[in-house]
Amino acid sequence: MPATPAWPPKSAPRLFVDTPLSAAAPVQVDGNQAHYLAKVMRVSPGDAVILCDNATGEWAAEVLEAGKRHVLLQPRDHLRPREPVPDFWLCPALLKKDRFDFVLEKATELGVARIAPLVTRRCVADKLNLERAGTIVTEAAEQCARTALPEVLAPVKLDALLRDWPEDRLLFFADEEGGESAADAFCLTEGPAALLTGPEGGFDDAEREAIRAHPNARPISLGPRILRGETAAIAGIAVWMAEAGDWIGEE
Repeated sequence: MPATPAWPPKSAPRLFVDTPLSAAAPVQVDGNQAHYLAKVMRVSPGDAVILCDNATGEWAAEVLEAGKRHVLLQPRDHLRPREPVPDFWLCPALLKKDRFDFVLEKATELGVARIAPLVTRRCVADKLNLERAGTIVTEAAEQCARTALPEVLAPVKLDALLRDWPEDRLLFFADEEGGESAADAFCLTEGPAALLTGPEGGFDDAEREAIRAHPNARPISLGPRILRGETAAIAGIAVWMAEAGDWIGEE
């Protein structure tokens, strides 16, 4: 007898949905997601789709109906719970659109819990389309099989970020003028933390002074070379994950 194909197959499409998932109720997707499943992936009744809801985790769902305007799916098997996420935030200054898109994508892949953009004097952008940003992080999470999404906040000015900063969270400041080695600083970290990175033109003297004066700020160095804003954000996250995050103990 031929072997029974594995279900769900590894090639099954993956989607995040806003609806809470359970085996008790089907889920309907519309709009772009329905178009993707029906027209791009060409699913049909009986096919499998992997669903995540950013709360209960990952489910294998069966396609019940695949129409032009909607696709109806029935969650069947709960495959994984929502992954644990280190309590680490990224606070990046806004960059040009394509470069900030890259930061959103890679920060999601690397596993930050929150992305809190800021506006500084030398930022070339001062706005962020939150709906578009949400699409970018969702697609990044789908591509790398994550079961959790980072929270993306609306941009705030640097002075507001510093004024409202939580008392229990360290703020590691990637200062191009130097500080403690990032690896050394991160490996001694306990509790909530965040990484602050600058814009294309860097922080001006007044901003640097204000950040360094904050009681929770810890200036750090990301090496002997000046890094672009997107490179600093990604490099900093990677070092933190290796020294204090969930890369520790990985084999």
